[in-house]
Amino acid sequence: MPPSGLAIIIGAGPNTGTGIARILSHPSHGNLAVALLARRAEPLTQIATTLKTATPDSVIETFPTDTTPASLTKTFAAIRTHAQFKSLKLKLAIYSIKHSSKKPFLSETYDDFTSSLESYVGGAMAFSQEALKLMFEHHGDAPLSENGGETKGTLIFTGTLGSLRANAEFGAYGAGRAGVRMLAQSLAREFSAKGVHVVHTIANGSIEDKDGEDQKVGKKMSADAVGKTYLWLADQGPELWTHELDMRPAQEKF
Repeated sequence: MPPSGLAIIIGAGPNTGTGIARILSHPSHGNLAVALLARRAEPLTQIATTLKTATPDSVIETFPTDTTPASLTKTFAAIRTHAQFKSLKLKLAIYSIKHSSKKPFLSETYDDFTSSLESYVGGAMAFSQEALKLMFEHHGDAPLSENGGETKGTLIFTGTLGSLRANAEFGAYGAGRAGVRMLAQSLAREFSAKGVHVVHTIANGSIEDKDGEDQKVGKKMSADAVGKTYLWLADQGPELWTHELDMRPAQEKF
């Protein structure tokens, strides 16, 4: 069965990104062609090989990139012209970049602090612009009120508890996570009526690409469960859109 659409994931690591890609690309789940984006080519290739071995019918392609505007513009241009994605419309774009910074504030430097924000928040901005341009290119720019409710796609930002509150020595981390959360809110208010579903999730707890004892008893989330949740979000109709979703395993304290 050919893919029904296209998904783009940036931050495709061995845990969360792998599980999301597995669910989105599997013919019995999302049945989407998936473009995997991450900084390093070798781990990307390993992830794609593992996923294709498990599900030979899946369509998964890799694109090494960082979060700079120039690199993302080049990457999206390559996605547009890729033979595997011919005639497929973008349905889902996911920003799931790992971002961590811990340092005593008086040891923090201006350059390190702003570099962290530029890489994470600036990356979210650049990725969102490219994804939105591609959605409108594929689906047209008519608002929901004029096209019978035809949506353009879903844009998801994977956040953490740091999006809501920052612990001591996590100033840069908290500023970055909160900044992306505010970006998601602004984009939702600007683009919802135009047919783009914008979501910010808060992953509160550990995520593993496993289905073991820790998952069964609710100590840790499974990456597949995150993927299924993201697919559920992407399948929501405009009569009810989730904007912010708190995700945690059953035993996680909050």
